[in-house]
This record gives sequence, C-alpha cells and structure tokens, in this order.
Amino acid sequence: MSTETVFETHRPRLFGLAYKLLGSRSDAEDVVQDAWLRWRQADRSAIRDAEAWLVTATTRLGIDRLRLARTEREAYFGPWLPEPLSVDESPDPERGAEIAEQVSLAFLSVLERLGPEERAAFLLKEVFDYDYAQIAELIGQGEANCRQMVHRARTRVQADRPRFAVTPEKHRSLLEHFMHAAQSGDRNAIVQLLDADAQLVSDGGGKVNATIRPLHGAERIARLFWAIARRPQSALEWRFGHVNGEPALLRMRDGRLHSVTTVTIEDDRISGIFTVLNPDKLTGLM
Repeated sequence: MSTETVFETHRPRLFGLAYKLLGSRSDAEDVVQDAWLRWRQADRSAIRDAEAWLVTATTRLGIDRLRLARTEREAYFGPWLPEPLSVDESPDPERGAEIAEQVSLAFLSVLERLGPEERAAFLLKEVFDYDYAQIAELIGQGEANCRQMVHRARTRVQADRPRFAVTPEKHRSLLEHFMHAAQSGDRNAIVQLLDADAQLVSDGGGKVNATIRPLHGAERIARLFWAIARRPQSALEWRFGHVNGEPALLRMRDGRLHSVTTVTIEDDRISGIFTVLNPDKLTGLM
C-alpha cells in the first residue's frame, strides 16, 4: 500500500486517541496532521509495524500538545469544557450509547483532572485495551510506573463518575422534562428535577454570556434559568438531540447552533449540567 493509504487506514483510530487525550476536535486534528507529516518523512523500511509506529507517534504528540493545552486552559476565561465532536438530532441509540461511554462531555471533563502521561496511560489501557508493556513503550515510562498511573487514574475517574447508570429512556425523559422547565423558566419544576447539590458548568470562552464559575445548588441553578427565560433576547429554538452520542439539548438561533447542554444523573435526579456556548467550539457541527 502507498504511504498515504496506510495512514488513512489508521486515521480514525489515531483521531479517536488524540481526541480522547485532548478533548478538542481542532487540537486532535492538528496532532493527527503532525503524525502524518512524521509518517511521510519516516524511513518506512525500518518500520515493522505501521500501526504501532503511528499510535506511538500520535500518543507522544498528544501528550506534548496536552502539556501546552493545560497551560493555555489555566488562562482560559471561565470554565473550560471539552469541544464537542459531533451533534446529531437523530442518532442510532445503541451506537450513541457506545460512543457516549468514551467521549461524553462529563467523562472528558473528568479526564481533564489527570496529568498528561496519566491520562494517556489510562486511555490506552481502559479504552484501547493495550497491555502494560505496550503502554510503557508508547509513553516512554516504566511498566510498573504505568500500572501505578492507571490505578490512580481509574480510582479518580470512578470517584467522579455517577455511581449508578440510568437507562437511555430515563436519561432522555429527565432531559426532556428539564428542557420544558428551563425553556419556560419554571423554577419549582427545575428544582424538583435537580439534585440538591447539582452543579452547572458553562463554557462561553469570554465570547458570549456565560457563568464565569461553576454554579452550585438546585435553587441557584433554577433562579438562573428563570432569569434567562425572561430575557427578551433569549428567544431560542430548543431541540432534543445527541452530542458525542449522549442525549443533549440543542439551542438554535437563526438556524445556527447557539449552545449544547448535556447532563449527568444520580439517583434519578440531574446532578451535573454542562453547557458549551463558546462559538469557536460549535463551528461546523450542524
């Protein structure tokens, strides 16, 4: 096969790895492009396993980019949320659930709390099913150290994930009820749908109006949506859809995607609300 054909065969896997590492479509695309440039310039006569070479290059480029991104995100205006990979108004439910488990906005947000090598080791083990010897070679760490990193990462991720999964039907039902309550500004209904300690995180990137820090508590969140619903300029079209495979609220303005919202659920109540409003992160999704 030609140089380009070999690379294109592996591109989806490389992009998936880069996106999970970085939580950003644009950064993932840059990393894959850099991997392509290195592949094109490499002495392929010395490469025995093209996939292993490409995964290694992408992993190491991704770790380097993640180190830089962490510094950039510390200076980001307000909370930073992952950049949605896909928005769909009518996805395949089974395929959507499979995708959401690995790239939901909530899951990617949890991964942001891990160090670059720790995040890479965790993803390579838990998502891509590499063994520890392979991971050690990929990220340039000792095997014992990789085991420790994966163990620490797994503990932190499990602690931050919802304890009990809900069915897709229940997830959709709660989100639809929340959509109607938020759209009308029904404070009592919103409070009833939220966990008392619910958290709202919105990412406007300093480019649109958004809360500049996480908002905690059902009452405070309900007051926010009550106020938004009463703004004359807030006439948005609300739709139900999916973002990164999970149920989501899509808000449109003049036919363009204005924001996406996903939620996490604990004990049949919404415990977390994640809204991406930064227009740079929504470009080209619909």
